[in-house]
Amino acid sequence: MGDALGIRALVDSDLQFADSIRELAGWNQLPQDWLRLLQHDSDGCFLAEWEGRPAGTATTTAYGTDLAWIGMVIVHPDLRRHGIGRALLHHCIAHLQEKKVACIKLDATPLGKTVYDQLGFVDEWSLARWEAEGLHLNAEGSAQIEWLGQEPTPPLLQLDRGAFGVNRERMLQALAAQSEAVLHRTPDGKLDGYGMLRPGRNAFYLGPIVATSDHAGEAIARALLHRARGQRVFWDAPDATAGAVALAKELGFTQQRVLTRMHLGENNSPGTPGNVWALAAPEIG
Repeated sequence: MGDALGIRALVDSDLQFADSIRELAGWNQLPQDWLRLLQHDSDGCFLAEWEGRPAGTATTTAYGTDLAWIGMVIVHPDLRRHGIGRALLHHCIAHLQEKKVACIKLDATPLGKTVYDQLGFVDEWSLARWEAEGLHLNAEGSAQIEWLGQEPTPPLLQLDRGAFGVNRERMLQALAAQSEAVLHRTPDGKLDGYGMLRPGRNAFYLGPIVATSDHAGEAIARALLHRARGQRVFWDAPDATAGAVALAKELGFTQQRVLTRMHLGENNSPGTPGNVWALAAPEIG
């Protein structure tokens, strides 16, 4: 590759290019999703240049030093097969290891998984993207559902940490600002679930949803799906969360693609995947 390839920090003025290659890839993110990633980790998002022209992107999202995510690895179709994507991955890993991050995770497509295997990533669990359109659910939901404002509460953050594995307060604050969000409580008032629904380029995105019971998970999902008002919805859920998978099938969702959650380094913060009814997004967990 010689001097043809360079990698530098992604900056605000690069976001138009970043969104253009996201569009070419057919992904669901909006410009505000790019901005959220950049604002969360201003030094951890990268742009690859090939012979001086923008060529590809990759982002990292660090949740302290216990855990970080790699996402948005996209290379312009005209510049593939130059090793740009692999170089971006190496750059992200080196950046996070320099920051002493103990564990790096990502959600791999079958095509990308071969590359991640070669880089030393290990399988953790499988998940799938479910897709539906034209759902018109009854507005009557559980009496234990309440709508959340734009500020995650301490009990919500504690619940999320138990499921996800680490504290991601800043990310949840940013997601809540983009989303409709609900809480679910037990009859005695204890928080046992929360969920969010936000717009995307191609579809609404259902997630994150965390619930400690099937009753809570189903009530949250139904309440949020009602707000989609029949429009297209994407829902990424772990295969191990049987209640989520069963509900998706019951409601007529079809499986669009499969992914594998993978990690590099000691997975000391695995969380509780069975309580994850929906991911926040593949690029952030």
